[in-house]
Amino acid sequence: MNAYSGRTRVSSSSKSFSRSVEASKMTKSYYSYQYQRGAFAGLLVLLLPVFFPSLFTPLGHASPSVFSEWNAPKPRHMPLLKGALQRQTSNVQQFDLWSPLADQGWKPCVESIEPPALPRRSEGYIQVFLDGGLNQQRMGICDAVAVAKILNATLVIPHLEVNPVWKDSSTFTEIFDVDHFIEVLKDEISIVKELPEDFSWSTREYYATAIRATRIKTAPVHASANWYLENVSPVLQSYGIAAIAPFSHRLAFDNLHMDIQRLRCKVNFQALIYVSHIRALGDALISRLRYSPNKTAKLGSEFLRQTTGEKDKEGAGKFVVLHLRFDKDMAAHSACDFGGGKSEKLALAKYRQVIWQGRVLNSQFTDEELRNQGRCPLTPEEIGLLLAALGFDNTTRLYLASHKVYGGEARIAALRMLFPLMEDKKSLASVEERAKIEGKASLLAAVDYYVSMHSDIFISASPGNMHNALVGHRTYENLKTIRPNMALVGQLFLNKSMGWSEFQLAVLEGHKNRQGQIRLKKDKQSIYTYPAPHCMCQA
Repeated sequence: MNAYSGRTRVSSSSKSFSRSVEASKMTKSYYSYQYQRGAFAGLLVLLLPVFFPSLFTPLGHASPSVFSEWNAPKPRHMPLLKGALQRQTSNVQQFDLWSPLADQGWKPCVESIEPPALPRRSEGYIQVFLDGGLNQQRMGICDAVAVAKILNATLVIPHLEVNPVWKDSSTFTEIFDVDHFIEVLKDEISIVKELPEDFSWSTREYYATAIRATRIKTAPVHASANWYLENVSPVLQSYGIAAIAPFSHRLAFDNLHMDIQRLRCKVNFQALIYVSHIRALGDALISRLRYSPNKTAKLGSEFLRQTTGEKDKEGAGKFVVLHLRFDKDMAAHSACDFGGGKSEKLALAKYRQVIWQGRVLNSQFTDEELRNQGRCPLTPEEIGLLLAALGFDNTTRLYLASHKVYGGEARIAALRMLFPLMEDKKSLASVEERAKIEGKASLLAAVDYYVSMHSDIFISASPGNMHNALVGHRTYENLKTIRPNMALVGQLFLNKSMGWSEFQLAVLEGHKNRQGQIRLKKDKQSIYTYPAPHCMCQA
C-alpha cells in the first residue's frame, strides 16, 4: 500500500482522528479572516504613488526607480482576454474535463524483486549535503538512500543546505516525518538520525574550513554505481565515514539494478511524508477548497472528522491546482520579455548580472526565438488564457501554488479576472494558522505539494523541479495532470491576429494527449518524473 499520507488509509484510527481535530481547529479562525485583506492591500497599492511619488520616478536615465520594475504591465493579449471573459463551456466539456483518469493498465511496483535484507556489517556512514529547493532536495534524498544501499553503508539523515534564493534553514526533521522515513526503509538500509560520538567531528563546518580526506567532492553528475564502488568504498574502508558534497543529481538514471530503481521510488512515494502540522494545514486547505464556507462553518469539527480521509466525497467540490513559479529569479533567468517595459527589462538584466554575472544561456536569443522554442515561462495572464481555453470556467475553484509572484497582485490581475474563485494559502488560512510555516520557503512549498497531490487536476505554468516531481508522483497515483505544450502555446501567443475561437481550438487539439497519460521513461530521463516502467507494473 502506498504510504503517501494524503492518499492512503491511516493505520491507526487515533492518528486519523487527531489529524481531523487539528485541521478542524484551523477552520474556526479562518472564516472571520479570509475576506478582510484584499481591500486594504488594494487601497495601499493605490495610495503609495500619491504619498511617495519619488519612489515611482526614475533615479536616472540608466536605472529604474525603486518600485518601477513591478509597475503593472497592461494585458498583452487583450483580444484573447476579452474572448475568454465571454466564454461558455458545455456540460459535456465540463464532464470530460473533470472526469478522473481511466485505469491505464499500470499499478505501482516499488517492492524489491529479491527479498530486501540488511548487510551483515555496515561499511560505514554516508553523509550527504543537499542544495537547491525542496523538490531538488527531495530527489537528492532518494538518491542518497540508493547510494547507501549500493555501498552497504549506513545513511545519516541528509543535511539540507540553505538555498541562497529561498534562504530557508529548515532541516530534514522540520519538513519530513523522520520516524516514518526510517520505519519504511528499515528492511532496506540502516539509517541514523545523528552520528555516534566517535564521528561527531564530521560536520558541515568541519568540511568548510579545509580539505578533508573524508569528503568526496568530485562525484560527477549522474555518476554510475561503479563510480561509487570504486571511489567512495575505499574512503569508507579507511575512515568509516564519507561525506559527499555536492550531491544533487549525482546518481545516474540508467544502468542501475531494478531493485535500486524501485528503492528510489519507494523513498519518493512512500517514505517521504511531511510532518504532522504540514499535513494538518494541508487537510484544512483542501476541505475549504472542496466545500463551501457556509457548509463547512455549520458542520465544524464533525464535518472535518467525517470527511478527512474519506475516499468517496459525495457532493464535494472539485478544484484544480495551478503551480505558478513566476518569481524574479525565474523571470530573470528565462531572459524573456514579460511586457513590463524598459524599466522591467533593465531590472531583470541587472539581476542577471548580479546573480549569474550575465552568464545566462537564453540571453543570446530574442524573445520571439525563445517563445517559439517553448522556453519562456507562461505569465499569469497566459496560463489563465490556457486554462480558459481548456474549458475551465469562472466558477472553477483554483488553488494558486506559488511562493512570490514577480509584480505581486498587479501581475496576477488578469488571472483573477478569469478565475475569481482563485485561492492560495493566505486567502484560505489565517495568520495564526500559518505561523509555523510563514517565511519558510521549504515549508510553504511542502504545503503546496501536499495540496497539489489531493487536487482533481494539476497544471504548472513552467517546467521545473516542482512540476517534474508532481508529474511523476501523480503519474504513479494515476491522477490527471495537464502538461502545457510550451512550444505550441508560445507560438500561439506570438500570433496577434488570432481570435478566441481559433486559439481555443488549437489549445484543445494540442493538449488531447497531455492530461496524465502514462509516458514510459527514456534514456537519461528522470525516474522521478517518469516512474514507468521501473516503478510501475502492467496490471
